[in-house]
Amino acid sequence: MKRFFRLVFLLSILAGSILSSCTKDETNPAVLDRSSLTGTWMVYEPQKKNTYEVTITIDNATSNGILIANFAAAGQNVKAIAYLSGTTLSLTNNELLSNGWIVNGSGTVSGTTRIAWPYTLHDGANLYTIQATFTKK
Repeated sequence: MKRFFRLVFLLSILAGSILSSCTKDETNPAVLDRSSLTGTWMVYEPQKKNTYEVTITIDNATSNGILIANFAAAGQNVKAIAYLSGTTLSLTNNELLSNGWIVNGSGTVSGTTRIAWPYTLHDGANLYTIQATFTKK
């Protein structure tokens, strides 16, 4: 009878160990590859009632940078630089665009088809706070 109880005891410890090691790890955010973000995106800015396209390409000068042509609807020749870390895209602090505008902000990437990107824009006369939504075409 002692053998039976020892066997049941050992099996219950073994089963408990196996079951407790099968929990899903929710602490690691998805790691994105910046190449999955390249292409054409539609941007909607409800504050300015504005919809426009941007083009995202890889910044070959950095290991985690991307170039965003037409960021803030500044024109296709105006490019902002953002850096990818996990699921966050961050503009350089007080980034000066080639048209003289200053932008700040970080966006959160959802999957590879949506970016929620709040940012500020100073055009030399006014400071705007914008909640942009990027959707991949």
